[in-house]
Amino acid sequence: MLPAIEALGSAILQVLNFVGETTNLHLRTLVHILRRNVDVRTTIRQMAHIGVSSLPISGVTLLFSGMVFAFHIADQASGLGARAYVGWGVAETMARELGPALTAMVVAARAGSAMAAELGTMKVTEQIDALRTMATDPVSYLVVPRYIAAMVMLPMLTLVGDVIGVSGGYLMASVTSSMTAHEYFAGIPVYMELWTVIAGVIKGIFFGIIIVIISCHQGLTCKMASEEVGKATTRAVVYCIILVFAADIVLTVFLYPS
Repeated sequence: MLPAIEALGSAILQVLNFVGETTNLHLRTLVHILRRNVDVRTTIRQMAHIGVSSLPISGVTLLFSGMVFAFHIADQASGLGARAYVGWGVAETMARELGPALTAMVVAARAGSAMAAELGTMKVTEQIDALRTMATDPVSYLVVPRYIAAMVMLPMLTLVGDVIGVSGGYLMASVTSSMTAHEYFAGIPVYMELWTVIAGVIKGIFFGIIIVIISCHQGLTCKMASEEVGKATTRAVVYCIILVFAADIVLTVFLYPS
């Protein structure tokens, strides 16, 4: 029993340490933002890296997801005589869950891993220590631009992804079920509420924060060994995915009350 208790206690301490470090990093980031310690040029570059560069892969992911979902729902709806609800069903699902969640997955895998690897390499090569030597706070210089960029670009990617997913659903429904554009799109403004789209965009903001804080934390706390950079990158992506889904549950409960 003693080894099991020791293992459990060690795991709990690791979790508490992780929560404390990420919370501290988040609070320090917010303090710098409130003090306007923001490098505008670096922030714009990060917006291009996180948002614009992620658009092709997130667009393709949402396109295929919308097509697959529309294939199943159109097939079932045609048998039930509910073809008028196909477009709304795809749009509702995209705006509520698939758009924000899949976009966050793509950004975590692409941009989040890059953040962890970049900051981890800087840590191993002692560039982080060099910044402190020059009286430059690494959080202000490295984390704040990425934080702001993710908060701005994730909601935009989510919104664009929703549109692409719904459009992909129409392409699939028109081919497999001979559905016209009027049949597909007419029900969306009738049955879908504006808040559904807004809530999905709000999810994107929180998912962006999670991705940046976790990825930067893993990079900044990387151990001083070259092989640790890869491990930190892997942990960053895994933790981001888990915490995004956990946050999705909480946000869904608060944003879509029954």
